Amino acid sequence: MNDFLRVYRRGEDGTLTFREAWYDAADGQFVVNHGTVGHRSTTQETGGFGPEEAPGLLAAFAEQCAADGYVELEPGEQSWVVAQYTLKSADGTDRDRYLEGKAKEVLAEHLAWRGLGTVERSEFVPHRLNIYLLSPDPVKAVGAVKTCLREAKLDFTKLSIGVAPYAELSAIRQKHPMPAKGTFSLD
Repeated sequence: MNDFLRVYRRGEDGTLTFREAWYDAADGQFVVNHGTVGHRSTTQETGGFGPEEAPGLLAAFAEQCAADGYVELEPGEQSWVVAQYTLKSADGTDRDRYLEGKAKEVLAEHLAWRGLGTVERSEFVPHRLNIYLLSPDPVKAVGAVKTCLREAKLDFTKLSIGVAPYAELSAIRQKHPMPAKGTFSLD
């Protein structure tokens, strides 16, 4: 069993909620985080557990979530959200590599606490830095990416964001800034 589990459920009104749990070995705590996708979640920590108890705690959590109608989402049930920075040089500079690391760090944290997805990878292509995110709600993820990177003061004016279905990354369409001027290219 994994040492981390994130599951989702869509309510009758269409609202997507999530639950996640993990064992924090450093503190001996079992952590449960839950909320409505796109909103800051609520966290509950229970301490005093040893690492040998973690698999049983996660199994019990998974069982309760399944009973409540929560399921793990397959990648194909999610969408790609690509945060793209325009760079001054073809290969990127040390400053651009710092931007890559910092942007991935703040995005991973911001998205995780809102159930909005994960940072999957990044790449430098000529004159661009692409950061690939996988999200169950791309509309809310686009808003979260803009908010997160603006608040972190990470070159927001050089940012574009595109969205594509998981299986059709080549069908990516620009969602920020709007209206789109030209095509959104990953190359």
